[in-house]
Amino acid sequence: MANQVQDLTPDEVSKGVAEGRYLLVDVREPNEVQAEAYPYGVVVPLSTFDPKAIPDPQGKQVVFACRSGKRSVTASLAAQAAGLPYDKHLAGGMLGWKAAGLPSKVGG
Repeated sequence: MANQVQDLTPDEVSKGVAEGRYLLVDVREPNEVQAEAYPYGVVVPLSTFDPKAIPDPQGKQVVFACRSGKRSVTASLAAQAAGLPYDKHLAGGMLGWKAAGLPSKVGG
């Protein structure tokens, strides 16, 4: 199962975050996050991505997210290449999140 990225739906991610099972890591750039952010995301921009910059998930599973679902796959593969077991991402990104009617916040 090496270098595989599991797609999670917006509803799965929202529920997992609410239940304390997932740590959402937003890999979009600060200007994107400033305009619209995930309610409980931790921002680790892909442009300067360092898997060590991801906070300790403390038993939670890390789920990467971006705008459309492309950069989150890149981040997951980079984290896996660094030896971390972070193999999940939000399929569809913020676009899918909003399409599912889930809340976002302004101002990172």
